[in-house]
Amino acid sequence: LCKRLAAFASLLLVFGAAATAAPPDVLDQSHPFVRAVMAAQAEVTEAWMQQSEVLGTAVGLDASAAPVLVVYVDRESDNASEVVRSFPANVRGVSVRVELTDKFRALARPSSGGGVDHKAKQTPPIKLGTSGGWRYDLANGYCCGGTLGSLVSIDGAPYILSNYHVLEADTVSGGNQRTALAGDPVIQPGLIDVSCVAENAQNVATLSGIKSLPGSNVDAAIAKVMENMVSATGEILGIGTISSQTVGASLNQKVKKSGRTTGLTRSTISGLNATINITYDNECAGGEAFTQKFTGQIVIANRGSKFLAGGDSGSLMVEDIDSNARSVGLLYAGSSTSGIANPIDEVLQFLKTATGATTVKMVGN
Repeated sequence: LCKRLAAFASLLLVFGAAATAAPPDVLDQSHPFVRAVMAAQAEVTEAWMQQSEVLGTAVGLDASAAPVLVVYVDRESDNASEVVRSFPANVRGVSVRVELTDKFRALARPSSGGGVDHKAKQTPPIKLGTSGGWRYDLANGYCCGGTLGSLVSIDGAPYILSNYHVLEADTVSGGNQRTALAGDPVIQPGLIDVSCVAENAQNVATLSGIKSLPGSNVDAAIAKVMENMVSATGEILGIGTISSQTVGASLNQKVKKSGRTTGLTRSTISGLNATINITYDNECAGGEAFTQKFTGQIVIANRGSKFLAGGDSGSLMVEDIDSNARSVGLLYAGSSTSGIANPIDEVLQFLKTATGATTVKMVGN
């Protein structure tokens, strides 16, 4: 018993020191405070997410900007208030904060209609951060699309980077009697911005046929650029040419993105190492295909869907600086309070493995 008490006292001293020491400026996953929360998160996440009302967990911040364990609870569930009260105030000395939100959804957009700027048909070579998608993404009375986010170089060849669910997610021969196949055209703008008539758009790339889901931890897809159809510098609307380098995410980091629906927007990173469940359809406005549990994700403040909304899926998230911004993550899902992104380095590593390439990198300076 004495040994146990001594061990417990030592643990309290560790967390007491963590609670009073002045943290360094960068709260990334190497920070000892963040790692303490991650350790607590690892102990409880699997059990907590057995409850259908629990949408995920992450390392976040409290009102005083100290790292805490955040639990996302579906505010639309019948017993949300009861579930909120069921969580402890702390785990292993780490504070727990519950955040009510709507369900996290993959943010391709089923609709039809027109627009300007990020939704408008461009004169080639096009800039990215623009409306786009699979040429045949029409089924069940809807057409779908998202954002052609950025340009990557795979062994020197240029590819558009977007999401699996924007380019490759039609997996059943249902409402449109076809599935997404390698070599199929990718268009700009997407069908949702040309009244669902593909002839009013232009072919800019062709599908690779690489389907990241289910079976990986990223929602990513690539399309090989057609000659002279996409800016060779990878220029993104409102952002310009980015850096070819990437940077890891950190809490309170300022970021921006350029997407089909909300255009150029800015926010801050509110969560790290998130575990989140996302449900995917088998085609545009189709049936449920599978639910994917993602781990190690980035969470971004998205109050009122002002940073990220339906149709912005596939947008590249970069650091919020004036020029040569480094890539941080690939945006793919969210709610009206939080956006979700894959860490960009994990996306690039997936593409390297899936293609068997020697080098995969962002196109930029």
